[in-house]
Amino acid sequence: MKTIRIKTEIWIKAHLRVCDRNLLPAVIRRRGDPDAGSILIKLDRLDGTCVILTRCQTVDGEQAWVKAFGELTSLDIDGEAYIAKQIALDPDIWLLEIEDPNAKYEIDGVLI
Repeated sequence: MKTIRIKTEIWIKAHLRVCDRNLLPAVIRRRGDPDAGSILIKLDRLDGTCVILTRCQTVDGEQAWVKAFGELTSLDIDGEAYIAKQIALDPDIWLLEIEDPNAKYEIDGVLI
């Protein structure tokens, strides 16, 4: 059975609302392809560290997320370098940044 996917721009806008309802400040730092752009989420811990999440798919075609630096948080400067590299590789990528100093953010898919 084919998985129905929503357009990236719609997912981003809906996710901004979810963050707002959960009192997590969020901003679109980079707009990508509105239909099928990749997504990076930067969770800014506001202490000089961050977590970078990249959207991917499981072997079953379900939406999943991968931490760019494994289980570790990274220094903000390393996170920004990773983001710059990903943008250079994929100019259609979206970047959503969420201020999450208390690690309360919950992703809407499987974390692999």
